[in-house]
Amino acid sequence: QVQLVESGGGLVQTGGSLRLSCAASGTIFSIDGMGWHRQAPGKQRELVATISSGGSAIYVDSVKGRFTISRDNAKNTVYLQMNSLKPEDTAVYYCNADIASRRIYYNYWGQGTQVTVSS
Repeated sequence: QVQLVESGGGLVQTGGSLRLSCAASGTIFSIDGMGWHRQAPGKQRELVATISSGGSAIYVDSVKGRFTISRDNAKNTVYLQMNSLKPEDTAVYYCNADIASRRIYYNYWGQGTQVTVSS
């Protein structure tokens, strides 16, 4: 079994920073892409950022220049450094990853962590 566990969410004021972590555990042979999504109340889940196994990152326009995604392959962990936070960043943040326990990759999701930015 593979699990993704997020941590690092919380309440922060506008302009503040948070760092989210997501650690994969279980029987892991290889991890391909990893990413962060978010879902605000009443809205659809949206992609925030992704990072390839080689470290190439893609961001949604609304977070470019403020958020940084990174990964530690030795720790099977992906991070999301969030700076200059705005109230519109308030959402539940989910990590996901393409993980192979043997030779087939499956997409896994974490349980989500709440990020609240107060104005």
